[in-house]
Amino acid sequence: MNAESIRNILESVRRGKITADEGVSRLRHLPFEDLGFAKVDHHRALRVGMPEVIFAHGKSATQVREIFFRLAKHGGNVLATRAIADQFKAVKKKIRRAEYRPEARAIILHQDKNIYGKGRIAVVCAGTSDIPVAEEAVVTAELMGNAVERLYDVGVAGIHRLLANRKSLTQARVIIVCAGMEGALPSVVGGLVGVPVIAVPTSIGYGAAFEGLAALLGMMNSCASNVSVVNIDNGFGAGYVASLINRL
Repeated sequence: MNAESIRNILESVRRGKITADEGVSRLRHLPFEDLGFAKVDHHRALRVGMPEVIFAHGKSATQVREIFFRLAKHGGNVLATRAIADQFKAVKKKIRRAEYRPEARAIILHQDKNIYGKGRIAVVCAGTSDIPVAEEAVVTAELMGNAVERLYDVGVAGIHRLLANRKSLTQARVIIVCAGMEGALPSVVGGLVGVPVIAVPTSIGYGAAFEGLAALLGMMNSCASNVSVVNIDNGFGAGYVASLINRL
């Protein structure tokens, strides 16, 4: 535990945001809290600027609920990705303010609504089928304190749809581009703007798309020098990295 984390807790007690007993409890549980099945990293936001995020896939509803509840007690935003309805029902019983975003497959608790990003993040997707991955990126970036703009269904098969949004693209500070099939869209966007473009290959496409592998390889071989690539369907990773860039 560092001096800054101690000061933050003591300041919360002084202002009456939490009781003295709650302050002692938080000091006791930093930097992590051992639940037996999980070690909840309460110190992560202090170390890297972003709180721990729950990857819900493979976890029981009870496990997601308990981790979510422990993170929520510390006052920041909470995000569980790749979550299903049963997991949300369990969380909702304990935390009434929790919300479920079905397209993003995310459970969220938006307690800190401050904007920390220095500009706007644009989230672009090639087709409607790519929206779930794009929405995961949107939810992540919003919970991490960014203003986000969506530009959906602007793939290269109808390039005029993308060019009609050129002003929005040039005004963004970071751009996330989600695309399946051959994965060409990030290269086109990268050639239009002078900011970082984070490419997200999606597992959308016919047989030779190989569940996103074709898009991944296409994006990694992009001729646009400002394009970087995250893993297949990793909207969360793109939203996270875009948030870090937008705070610089």
